[in-house]
Amino acid sequence: MAQRHLDLGWLRTFDAVGRLGSLTRAAQELGLTQPAVTYQIRRVEEQLGLSLFHRSQGGSRLTEAGEVLFRAVRASVERIDDAAQETLRKARDPAIRIFTDYGFAAFWLMPRVADFRRLHPKAEVHIVASQSLEDELERDTDAAMVFGARGDFPPSAKLLIPERVVPVCAPGFLERYGPFDDPAQFANVPLLHLETTEKARWLTWATWLAAHGVAREPEQGDLGLNTYGFVIQAALAEQGLALGWIGLVDHHLAQGGLIQVGPEITRHDRGYWLVPSPSAHGTTAALLDWLINET
Repeated sequence: MAQRHLDLGWLRTFDAVGRLGSLTRAAQELGLTQPAVTYQIRRVEEQLGLSLFHRSQGGSRLTEAGEVLFRAVRASVERIDDAAQETLRKARDPAIRIFTDYGFAAFWLMPRVADFRRLHPKAEVHIVASQSLEDELERDTDAAMVFGARGDFPPSAKLLIPERVVPVCAPGFLERYGPFDDPAQFANVPLLHLETTEKARWLTWATWLAAHGVAREPEQGDLGLNTYGFVIQAALAEQGLALGWIGLVDHHLAQGGLIQVGPEITRHDRGYWLVPSPSAHGTTAALLDWLINET
C-alpha cells in the first residue's frame, strides 16, 4: 500500500518536478493536472522573481537557482515524510524500543526488563542489539544504552554503570594455570579478547595490562571473539582469562562459575550511558526511570 504523505503544497510539487524533470510526470505522481502543477511552479517563480526551470519539449530542467532551492526542498520533504511516518508508527505501535550492544542486552538489560514487565504486564518492550555502535544515536529507538565517555553523548545522557573491570576465569582454568599472584603472570596464559572493527572505547587486555606495567599484545594461544557473550561463554568453558565488567558478570561471580583473579580497574568517566529520546514519555519514561533506579 502506498504511503500517505502530508500535504506540503508547493514544496511537494516543486520536489516532484525537480526529481522527475517533467511537469507531466510530476502531475501523474501527485494526482494533479499538468496545468495545476504549472500554476504552482509559476507562483513560486513569481514570488522569487527567478526562473527555476529551463522548459523545453524534452522536459523541465532545473536552473542554477532551481538547483539550490531543490536541494533544500528535497531534504526538507524527506525529513517531514520521515517524521510523519515516525508519528504514525508510534501511534500504531506504542512499544518501547531500546538500542544497546549484545553483551549489555544479555547480561544486564534483559533480566531487568523482565522484572519491569512483571510490574507492568501491558508494557511492550523491544530490545534492538547490535555489535556496531557507529550510528546508535541515530536509530529509530526511544533510548540507547551504550558504552563510552561523557563527551561522547548529549547532556541528557545519564551514567548507568561506570566502567569497573576485573580479570576472571573459570575454577578449572585457575586450577590448571594459577594461582595468579601478580598481573605479570597473565602474560603467560591464554587470554580471551573482545574484537571490534572500531577503536575500542572500553578497556582491552593491552590497556588493562599496561596499567599494571605489563606489555603484551594478542599472541598465539589467545582467542578473539566478536561479542561479549561469546567471551563469557569461552571463559566458562575454561578457554582463557577474560576481562569481566562489573554489572555484566555479577551473576557468574555470585554463582561461582567465574572467579575474580586480579585487581579491579575503575574509570568513572566511562561506562554504560542511558541516552533517552527527547520525546520519551509515559511508559517509556517510567521504564527509563526504573532502570536508573536499578543501578
